[in-house]
Amino acid sequence: MKHLLKKEKNYSYIEIGEGKPIIVLHGLMGGLSNFDAVTDFFSAKGYRVLIPELPIYTMSLLKTNVKSFAKYLHDFIEFKGLDDVILLGNSLGGHIGLYHTKLFPEKIKALIITGSSGLYESAMGGGYTKRSDYEVIKKKAQDVFYDPEVATKEIVDEVYETVNDRNKLIKTLAIAKSAIRHNMAKDLPKMQTPTCIIWGENDNVTPPEVATEFDELLPDSELFWIDKCGHAAMMERPEEFNTILNGWLIKRSF
Repeated sequence: MKHLLKKEKNYSYIEIGEGKPIIVLHGLMGGLSNFDAVTDFFSAKGYRVLIPELPIYTMSLLKTNVKSFAKYLHDFIEFKGLDDVILLGNSLGGHIGLYHTKLFPEKIKALIITGSSGLYESAMGGGYTKRSDYEVIKKKAQDVFYDPEVATKEIVDEVYETVNDRNKLIKTLAIAKSAIRHNMAKDLPKMQTPTCIIWGENDNVTPPEVATEFDELLPDSELFWIDKCGHAAMMERPEEFNTILNGWLIKRSF
């Protein structure tokens, strides 16, 4: 991670640029550096990009759920004194962004989701019965991407360490159960926040039909596809991702 991590009060976060605030929400095993290309691009375009470290493995087990993380995000927004926030979330981060927007719509100007959970959670938290087998974990990490080479040794090592840490594995499974409990199919039609959906056409974690369903259920959404791209479009195809998102923000005058 090339950006400096700030630590204030209960928060660790990256903050780059000045202007309209974009808060980026990482996924379950997604590091803050996954968004370096997004951070660099939009901070140069007149946005203030903030990436908080979500307390995925530090919350008590009872609070290891989507709702608690959404409230944590609300507290962070209050702490930073932000209004008219643009939320961008990948995977679990998308789900947290959606749930936060359901609870606190007055603070959120726009929402961007990519590979988001919230409708389809069968791939979250499962498949770790052979977690001590490095090659099995490597294959699981590679399957997140269309191009397996994107799963560098650093990424694979981090996933391997996480699933072999008993405390982190318990929290991972708790989050997976919470994601199922907090399915948003009934909430989405009531959410009026403008939403940009950017999805990899080759996403094996949250398949393309999930993106289509999000688009159908959300009243004010627009869906964009990236070909030859898996679950983390902002990492695998950063230039296309940034071009699509920038175009949408300009069109909507955000």
